[in-house]
Amino acid sequence: MKTAKDIALIGIYTALLIGGQFALSGISGVEIVTVLLLAFAYYFGVVRGLFVANAFSLLRCLIFGFFPNVVILYLVYYNLFVLVFGLLGRGLKKAAGLKPIIVQTITAALMTALFTALDDIITPLYYGFSVNTAKAYAVASLAAVIPQIVCALVTVPLLLPILLRVFFSVFPLSKSAKDVKLNEKNYMQKH
Repeated sequence: MKTAKDIALIGIYTALLIGGQFALSGISGVEIVTVLLLAFAYYFGVVRGLFVANAFSLLRCLIFGFFPNVVILYLVYYNLFVLVFGLLGRGLKKAAGLKPIIVQTITAALMTALFTALDDIITPLYYGFSVNTAKAYAVASLAAVIPQIVCALVTVPLLLPILLRVFFSVFPLSKSAKDVKLNEKNYMQKH
């Protein structure tokens, strides 16, 4: 982080993630954190994304309670999530057409399944579940993961292009006004 602007951006975006999670917490399987954090990591990169992921993982406990297994899960998963989408951002920013959206949508669905798989490992280990209890926990988690995957498959292609355009208009990739107009035109054609 280089400036107060970065700190403010990270703080505001962390609050947006927590607010989005809280707003949809009553609807099983529906969530907005995936597409919001994906867009942030993709556009702003790994370093800023890691700050947001860790702040979100820890500060959400103030609303949802402190459960050590959940904190471990969030810290492991969201740091990995940011690494994946931050690196995808580096690799796909120059790609044109639908390819970036398709790759990100599929990756988001796979990452959503990974979240549940990690939970199915971390929670039983943390609480010392028996093998049968761990299996039952994993089977029960299917009721939440299937709608979450569907949610990712819907929200990413619908909201990601909009979020990226907003980011570009507020935080252009270049400093000069001439370059901003040129970059914006090129960027919008690709996304």
